[in-house]
Amino acid sequence: MQTLTCVVIGLAAGILSGILGIGGGIILIPLMIFLLKITQHQAQGISLAVICLSFISVLVYYKKGHINLSIAALIGLGFVIGGFLGAYFAEYLPDQVLRKCFAVLMIIMAIKILISK
Repeated sequence: MQTLTCVVIGLAAGILSGILGIGGGIILIPLMIFLLKITQHQAQGISLAVICLSFISVLVYYKKGHINLSIAALIGLGFVIGGFLGAYFAEYLPDQVLRKCFAVLMIIMAIKILISK
């Protein structure tokens, strides 16, 4: 049963990420925590691992001319460095603190999107 749950979580995140361009973690992390009953640390690690598998979606957008490789490379460089630093520091934070930080970030981003023109 957990295999099917994992596939459905991935499918939901993949579809929403492909349609909306959102980071899969916004969908993956809460679903993994609530449905798979794993920790925030585990959910974040799995979410980052899944990012590596999204290259198929990238190919679709690239073929349509929607990816500027220079911008993607620069953001990717920052992402790799930032991801390393963030993962290092996350290990020192309790699971509940990480979960609350994630929730606050989602609320702030949702408000920003709702009020922007």
